[in-house]
Amino acid sequence: MTSQPLINTDRLWSRLMALAEIGATPAGGVNRQALSDGEIAAWRRVIGWAREAGLTPPTDAAGTLFLTLAGRDRGVPPLLLGSHLDSQPTGGKFDGAAGVMAALEAVVSLAGQDEKPARDVIVVAWMNEEGSRFAPGMMGSEAFTGERDMDAIRAARDADGVSVGEALDRLHQAFPDVPRRPLGFTTSAYLELHIEQGPLLEAAACTIGIVAGIQGKKTFQVVVEGSEGHAGTLAQSERRDALAAFARMASALHAEIGTIDADIKFTIGRVAVTPNAPSVVPSRVSFSIDLRHPDNAALDAAGARIKTLCKANASPCAVTVTPLVDAPSNAFDARLRAGIGKASREQGHSAMTMLSAAGHDARHLAKVCPAAMIFIPCRDGASHVEHEWAEPDHVAAGASVLAQVLRELAFAPAIEG
Repeated sequence: MTSQPLINTDRLWSRLMALAEIGATPAGGVNRQALSDGEIAAWRRVIGWAREAGLTPPTDAAGTLFLTLAGRDRGVPPLLLGSHLDSQPTGGKFDGAAGVMAALEAVVSLAGQDEKPARDVIVVAWMNEEGSRFAPGMMGSEAFTGERDMDAIRAARDADGVSVGEALDRLHQAFPDVPRRPLGFTTSAYLELHIEQGPLLEAAACTIGIVAGIQGKKTFQVVVEGSEGHAGTLAQSERRDALAAFARMASALHAEIGTIDADIKFTIGRVAVTPNAPSVVPSRVSFSIDLRHPDNAALDAAGARIKTLCKANASPCAVTVTPLVDAPSNAFDARLRAGIGKASREQGHSAMTMLSAAGHDARHLAKVCPAAMIFIPCRDGASHVEHEWAEPDHVAAGASVLAQVLRELAFAPAIEG
């Protein structure tokens, strides 16, 4: 299996860097947000590479791309591998993109072999994993697994008022020759390569992370409603200052929830103030909460306190707390994890088992089929930043491990979880 290269490492790196040119920022990062002109351009480039190797590029109603290598038996549930092409506004070259390009290289290399795989093998690029333009994220994988209704997805809007539905229609109009497949279908297994987005692999001088699972995550949107007033004439005692109420809430939330234990991750990442004028008492504050923990009981207990703490600190304002995402911790398939470890050993790569602190589309796929993830190091653990970086050798190693696991699954008569 490993006596000859499983992938073309030079082709992989050059294509990854070519993809990074789409949406490139002056500081060396990438701004290629979901369903944007940049992602449409990325689709064109990736579809072109896929078609050169004989892959077909169906999509679905949620705007997820499925680059398909036909197998001997088209009726057998296919094998999926990939990640996402969208980025944060000031994102890097590797988050998501490395997983799609590693999957494409593994499948293109497989397509060059004499023997057809037993089943279809599909490179997938999920729509809106990041959630930077449209919230919440992971819309493509949630639609695929039936966890989010398409009407709700299409209704979401970006900061400019553009709906997901409008952006999806525009995407599909840009590719009239790309066929549509049904939303959601039975899948035999799912594999995803990703940069770690943390410092553990680099600190351990380890090349491959065998991901045991993903820590749980809850998100909330909180809206505080007060009243506008003149900053120079309205007495403090008469004010319904939404920003002052927000400050009390934020302090209480950080003091209680942010200190539960060493594993808790509590973030208020976005705050919008209305009318946001220097001499006007704020009438409205909208803010986001991102809460994560590897233990589901601790996550649920922390999440249950959010509404209580917000209401306790709202007066004289009103507050509404809306849950958005409720994603428990999950464990990945033991057989697939063993396959990743075996491939790593046979190829001479150091490997360690680890938990993912960040969320990925694989979380949702794990609910409907055997799923697993491969991590590779990123410099200083930095991600969602323009200086995000992964070494070419690490990208190649991860893709080669992915390719070996792919080949063992693709030619197997059956895949059992």
